[in-house]
Amino acid sequence: MTDGHPIILFDAECVLCSANAQFILRHDRARRFRLAAMQGEVGAALFRRHGIDPADPDTIIVVDGDHALRDSDAVIAIYAGLGWPWRVAAGARIVPHALRDPVYRWVARHRYQLFGKRATCWLPHPEDADRVL
Repeated sequence: MTDGHPIILFDAECVLCSANAQFILRHDRARRFRLAAMQGEVGAALFRRHGIDPADPDTIIVVDGDHALRDSDAVIAIYAGLGWPWRVAAGARIVPHALRDPVYRWVARHRYQLFGKRATCWLPHPEDADRVL
């Protein structure tokens, strides 16, 4: 399904998540990542496979083969995978999970209140359609 490309699972109704997806498509010059919205068939199936209800997700997930990253590890992996200058975000790995994951989870739980919710799912530009599953 991924042709060797990591898949980023995200909430296409969340304004923050959609903006992040657009940022990734714009800055992923190597076209490394694929994206799948939890509202779509592929995204929902992958969320369920990793034990998360796609109707009530609490995280972003990066699926790379059988391996999955979630929470702050997923965000760090995404930005590290975008190349320079975004890869400097990998330095955040020195911050212990006990500090960074609670912050991530708080933002994830309150994302609609903080950033808003779209009435419809975000759709990519036609030139990026092959990267969104």
